[in-house]
Amino acid sequence: MKGSTHRRCYCRDPHTGKPLGKNCPKLSSRKHGSYSIRQELPPREDGTRRSFSRAGYETLKEAQADLDHVRALLGLAESDDPEALAQIAQLLETVAAEKAPLPNIESTRRRLSHGLDLISRLTVGEWLDMWLAGKKGRQSAISRDESNIRVHLKPRIGHLRLDRLRVSHLSEMFEAIAEDNVEIAEGNAARRKAFEELARVPWKGREPRARRKAMKAAIADMEPYRRIVGPATRQRVRSTLRAALNSAIAQQMITFNPAAHVELEAGKRPKALVWTEERVLHWQRTGEKSSSVMVWTPEHTGLFLDHAADDRLYALFHLIAFRGLRRGEACGQKWTDTHLDAGLITVAKQLVVDGWEVYEDDPKTDAGARTIALDANTVEVLRQHRARQDEEREKWGTAWVETGRVFTRENGELLHPANVTRRFIELYEEIGLPPVRLHDLRHGAATLAHAAGADLKDIQEMLGHSSITITADTYTSLLPEADLAIAEAAARLVPRARAPRDVPDGADRLGEISGAATPSAHAARTQTAPDETSEAE
Repeated sequence: MKGSTHRRCYCRDPHTGKPLGKNCPKLSSRKHGSYSIRQELPPREDGTRRSFSRAGYETLKEAQADLDHVRALLGLAESDDPEALAQIAQLLETVAAEKAPLPNIESTRRRLSHGLDLISRLTVGEWLDMWLAGKKGRQSAISRDESNIRVHLKPRIGHLRLDRLRVSHLSEMFEAIAEDNVEIAEGNAARRKAFEELARVPWKGREPRARRKAMKAAIADMEPYRRIVGPATRQRVRSTLRAALNSAIAQQMITFNPAAHVELEAGKRPKALVWTEERVLHWQRTGEKSSSVMVWTPEHTGLFLDHAADDRLYALFHLIAFRGLRRGEACGQKWTDTHLDAGLITVAKQLVVDGWEVYEDDPKTDAGARTIALDANTVEVLRQHRARQDEEREKWGTAWVETGRVFTRENGELLHPANVTRRFIELYEEIGLPPVRLHDLRHGAATLAHAAGADLKDIQEMLGHSSITITADTYTSLLPEADLAIAEAAARLVPRARAPRDVPDGADRLGEISGAATPSAHAARTQTAPDETSEAE
């Protein structure tokens, strides 16, 4: 196919106003005019001619380089592949019309070999919208992906072309999120400090009132409290992007997934800690919790259940506290899946909150569909709850809404899980218990089962975890009483010829101390039959 370079100017005839073109007398000077290129392209499907033209080159060398570039692109298509040749021709025609830079030869070769669209200008934001619209699966997962896209991905990288997204772009995005975290933390601290100062200003008096008014106005101008985007959230944002880009690869829109190669801080699961006396005292003094996941002691749980015994949702809290159901599983439990005579319940459905809407769904994982044994006390609690529900059904008459759920509102309608959480908080705050989440009762159930002798596999099946690692790392906390028993048992396993002795005040702990040796409480039982003691513990 023909191609050429030529020099031209834009001078016009002073009499006719027409372009002089090649007849311009000044073209004899190399500094006058500019160079242009023109390359014939394969004809369109209807047979009409088309070409690639570009002007404005200052030197012949620059013009010839671009002409060679165009010819190299045309040469990427095999002689027996008219479809590929037509794709390249369409690409060059688009580039010429948009006056865009010529595409990279090697990049075009790779896209052509993978069967990708050569003229795609799809942005990351446009593709994320398309991917989300066609996504199938659990509504809760789709809502999480939508939030990640709306809040993090589209504002930061949505404008970038999908085929030009690089690992460096994602590294910069997550670095920017980390920098924003610093600003958010500083803003939250400033707002918290302002409220603390406001609380110290007296209410009475003209001057204090004026000062309080000014301080409230200053607080109103501050940024509202915002949540830090922690490591676990950043991992979920990357997971959403990685899934979307994998789908783009499957549709041959890109060949590389940068989200799979960006390095992020690991999102560690919080360690559940028990509310010991020391931790409760620290919380009472400072308002700070030792961990985001705190577990009540058996005494705390007993106090809560005693206080909530007359509440109409008591049976729900009792079931979660002892058998570890998730909130949505408890709210979605049906009487048809509850077998009180056999002392068993089958977890088959759950209620899921999307925004504020509630819908029924399958359990969170395949392992979540499980059958759980009930102790005699829990069975009796559920029998009493069913009797109360029957009374409510009779009271409401035809206005009763039959949902078949174990736990409902007074008229039989579905419970909203958020209202259950709100009632839980109200109940434990009424008696001044340290704060826990409703979900932390599930942690407490695992801890109680573990302290009672259940092994991790039993606890995994009770909680419905797909992996025993989650059970071991997250949902079991060692109660202080159990920890002390283990420490005592371990000490008794070591035979001692000499027992530890008390050191009098002022004595040298490294020197000899006179006096008869008192046998150790630990050693006395281990010296006689250590193997028997070990097996007993």
